[in-house]
Amino acid sequence: MKKMQNITLLLPKDLLRKVKHIAIDRQTSVSGLLTKMLEEIVRKEDLYEKAKLRNISLLERDNINLGTEGKITWNRDDLYAF
Repeated sequence: MKKMQNITLLLPKDLLRKVKHIAIDRQTSVSGLLTKMLEEIVRKEDLYEKAKLRNISLLERDNINLGTEGKITWNRDDLYAF
């Protein structure tokens, strides 16, 4: 079993009331609902970080040539011309 720690959370009353209803509809507690949502945020951040590091590694390893020779070949007006 995971070690748990209590926290204090200050929420507007109307928001808390709505969150309690959502938790009831999902047959969980507010704590369970928040835990699940926070775990999902952390999971997405972890996946993003892994993907970012993987792509940086690919760019560095393969020395991909984007054809710009390191120079910006466009200006702001070009981006909005379409």
